[in-house]
Amino acid sequence: MFTEILDLVGLLVFGFILLVKGADWFVEGAAGIANKLGVPQLVIGLTIVAMGTSAPETAISLTASFQESAALAVGNIVGSNIMNVLVILGITAIITPLAVQKSTIKYEMPFVIFISVLFPILGLGLGLTKGLAAPDGVLSRIDGIILLLLFVIYLAYLFYMVKHGQAEAEEIPGEKNANWLKLLALLAVGLTLIILGSDYTIRSATKLAKLFGMSERFIGLTIVAFGTSLPELATCIAAGLKKNADIAIGNIVGSNIFNMLFVGGVSAVIKPVTYQGGFFIDSAVCLFTAALLYLSVFFNKKRVLNRFSGTLMIVCYAAYFAYLVMKSGN
Repeated sequence: MFTEILDLVGLLVFGFILLVKGADWFVEGAAGIANKLGVPQLVIGLTIVAMGTSAPETAISLTASFQESAALAVGNIVGSNIMNVLVILGITAIITPLAVQKSTIKYEMPFVIFISVLFPILGLGLGLTKGLAAPDGVLSRIDGIILLLLFVIYLAYLFYMVKHGQAEAEEIPGEKNANWLKLLALLAVGLTLIILGSDYTIRSATKLAKLFGMSERFIGLTIVAFGTSLPELATCIAAGLKKNADIAIGNIVGSNIFNMLFVGGVSAVIKPVTYQGGFFIDSAVCLFTAALLYLSVFFNKKRVLNRFSGTLMIVCYAAYFAYLVMKSGN
């Protein structure tokens, strides 16, 4: 059994590596091709590059859904959002205080709070789409369409902000001078690695859950959520160390919006996703983390996420993780 556990852990780590590297190459190839086709860099930055950070979550959730592991699909989305704020921003804020743009405080953070309320309402079937959506406890195709429409609105908001100079577009990683063969190879290989990585991750995570008697919900909310949040972790830590900490919170807030609206929306549209009642507590924690982030910055005169807030976030995640461990068999 010990050998089997080591093999599964190795496969899980290998899957995470494939996901992260695949997403990196896919974005580089896609951005390079878009550059060659004359697509404005603003469009590339707000779509291809932004979606690239959510590629691991998208692949995991879609694969989990098709493999009838809905708990992993939802757990990955909710768990990633919780981990992004409490762990990744918590660690980064302890390293260095994080400055926040006014637009992020005024618009994006409240929007995250709004969708953090909406997501469980749709998933648990609390009446918003009564008579249109699937039965209670399912993220239906109608629910997915609602999420994707909000995602389009969010993209429109980003275009407006950047066009009017109120926000900066992300750096474009695509190679303008690279040849077509290289770019197509990066695109194809990146996509292949994402698909393989998600498959390895789901299979190994599911088997580990069964071996240890843990629920797929626990695995999705913790291990898988951490693995798919690695790109955000690397970005935030690097930003903090390079004294470019002002981009860290924007990266996390944007990633959380993409996870719920794009990943959740696409997953539900392709195949309705079961939303277990047990996710109510996790969804409440997700809402709490969004509110905690907003209040930590809103009531700070300098509009920064300081080390005290970062420490508080780590403590909150420790308490949440302890709760998950106690409930891991459910």
